[in-house]
Amino acid sequence: MIEALKGRRILVVEDESLVAMLLETILEDMGCETVGPVSNVAEAVGLVDGGEPLHGALLDVNVAGVEVFPVAAALEARGLPFVFSTGYGEGGLPDEWKGRITLQKPFTEAAVEEALARALSQA
Repeated sequence: MIEALKGRRILVVEDESLVAMLLETILEDMGCETVGPVSNVAEAVGLVDGGEPLHGALLDVNVAGVEVFPVAAALEARGLPFVFSTGYGEGGLPDEWKGRITLQKPFTEAAVEEALARALSQA
């Protein structure tokens, strides 16, 4: 477990319940506190804009057919780091979001831990 992740509040935006449960377990194993999981973009933006105490986020790119980029923009406006997750990898991101830390599905616990630690260290 990476010590820098312990106690961090991480927003999970994911619409697939099995993936959301897996992420909750992975975060718990890393000593993080899961916020959510949230399964729709509007609710996630509301949490971020509402000032929910967060240290970062894991964002599924396609949430119930809606792209997650408004959530990413809200997080960026607050100076909070995030990691995208998608079956398409970074190549599936629009140009303005390329270069961001991206997990390709399916992912491993080690990949989630590494990506999240990188994102938080860059914040």
